[in-house]
Amino acid sequence: MARSARPVVHYMATRPDGTVPPTDNHLARYYSGLGETIPTVNLADHIGETIDHPSPGQKWYTDKPFSYFHMYTRPGEILERIESGWPVRLFVVEPRGETGNWGADFAPYWLMAQQIRVVEETEAWRAFGHRGAQTLATIAQLPDLARQWAEEWAADPKDTRRTYAAWKERVSDTHALDWWAHYRAQYSRREAGLKAADQLADTAAAQAATDAGVAPEALAAIRLRARCLVAGQLMFDRIRTGEYEQSIRGLLLGAGLDTPAAVPA
Repeated sequence: MARSARPVVHYMATRPDGTVPPTDNHLARYYSGLGETIPTVNLADHIGETIDHPSPGQKWYTDKPFSYFHMYTRPGEILERIESGWPVRLFVVEPRGETGNWGADFAPYWLMAQQIRVVEETEAWRAFGHRGAQTLATIAQLPDLARQWAEEWAADPKDTRRTYAAWKERVSDTHALDWWAHYRAQYSRREAGLKAADQLADTAAAQAATDAGVAPEALAAIRLRARCLVAGQLMFDRIRTGEYEQSIRGLLLGAGLDTPAAVPA
């Protein structure tokens, strides 16, 4: 007996208040600057309901700041078009009526419609992809970890500098944070999630390390370590085959830097 195909789930992300952000942020800023109000709709107010787009544009072009409902079948990419990034709320929706996209080869995980049914609100961590919950847990721990790393650096600057220099060289030589993590995120449709997680990690670690009064050299190392750790958690299930990839995963999770990874796989 043939196995049934997994049903396609369509996701839409909203601002924290439940309203849908513009389809095009550049147009939104332009028309807002002219004093125009950009229309939107609050998905949280319409759970279980079918709703029409408040200001439909030409199918399927971005001719208005908010011209269609824009859905994703791969939630790990949904943060690529959110005006303010994280945090978001995430909803499961069903497209109704005519649908389209900009060509399946261009964005096969996109879908556009001018009518949707709002099925339910779901966990926002899914916007980072399969390992979003673990990734957010790691990001939440970064302020404490960054302060701990800063204290370790201050306690023994010479040896810590040497240890970090060797680790940073291996990260650079293997391209663990750029090529390896990036292409695996792209392949598994978590590219936007990885980019957003990278920014959150950098911000959290930089703030904590700055508050601890570390020197610029230590600050740069701590920020890189935080970014690697979060990338390693997000892509933990994708960087795992073979001894070499195991070593890449170890580098991302801080192997050799004496502090265990914040969140176990």
